[in-house]
Amino acid sequence: MESACFSREEHIKRPADFKNLFKNGKRASVAGAKLFYLPNELGFNRIGFPLPRGFGNAVERNRAKRFSRETYRNYKAHLNTGYDMLFLVYPTSEKDSFSTRCVQFRTLCEKAGLVKK
Repeated sequence: MESACFSREEHIKRPADFKNLFKNGKRASVAGAKLFYLPNELGFNRIGFPLPRGFGNAVERNRAKRFSRETYRNYKAHLNTGYDMLFLVYPTSEKDSFSTRCVQFRTLCEKAGLVKK
């Protein structure tokens, strides 16, 4: 069983990696969120949580990223390994919630075919 923690090596940090995923990555989208993904040669998944320009104030941005990280941490055992991903969340008129984020992420991963069979 994989660890439920979210280690440092699983983070995408380099701007070049973000640009590559935005430019060459495959996409899946649902209302309020988008997933960009590409296979990597690492044998484990890496993920980044960019936010679009103008996404609320600092409190809203931090909450959105915290919800996204926790969603990934809880769901990563169900995903195929060997992918780089960007989980992009857009501001909506409804209040941001953890349950909404979980549904968005699960749906995106299913659409992208990243869920283990």
